Amino acid sequence: MDFALPWPTSQGEWLAWSSAVFTVLLGLLFFLAPGLAFRILRLQAKPEKAAAIAEGRGRMSGFYLGVGLCCILLAQPLVYMALGFSWLFTAFGRLLSMMSDSANTPFTGFPSWWNSRSRPCRSPLPSALCPESKGIPARRTRVFRRMRQ
Repeated sequence: MDFALPWPTSQGEWLAWSSAVFTVLLGLLFFLAPGLAFRILRLQAKPEKAAAIAEGRGRMSGFYLGVGLCCILLAQPLVYMALGFSWLFTAFGRLLSMMSDSANTPFTGFPSWWNSRSRPCRSPLPSALCPESKGIPARRTRVFRRMRQ
C-alpha cells in the first residue's frame, strides 16, 4: 500500500489547501516561537506565569497543526469544511468581542500596521518587529523611514 499526498486539482481545492497550509504555518509559529507569536498578536504573558506560554504552545498550536495537517493529508471536503467553520467561528468571536467587550481598537478591526498612528514605530514593519520598540536607537531606523516616504 503506497501513500500518496493528495494534490489539489481544481481552483476550489487550491483555495481550501492554501487555507490549510496557512493554518499549519500559524500553528508552527505558535509551536516553535510562542513569544514572537504573542508579540505579533499584541498579547503579553507575565514573566512569572510560564503557563501562559505553555497554553499558547499547547492549545493554540495543537489545534492549528492538528486540523491543518488533517486537511492536507486527508483532503476530504468535510475536513476542509471543519477548518472553514473553525475560522468562521473565530471571526464571529472576534466580532462579538468587538461589539460586547468594547474591544474595538485599531488592532481588532484591521491589522495594526495599516494605522501608523497607533504605534510609535514608523517603519513598514509590524509593531512586533519594529526596531524602535526593541531598543535599537532611532538613527539605525533611518533606512525604514526612507522606505516609508
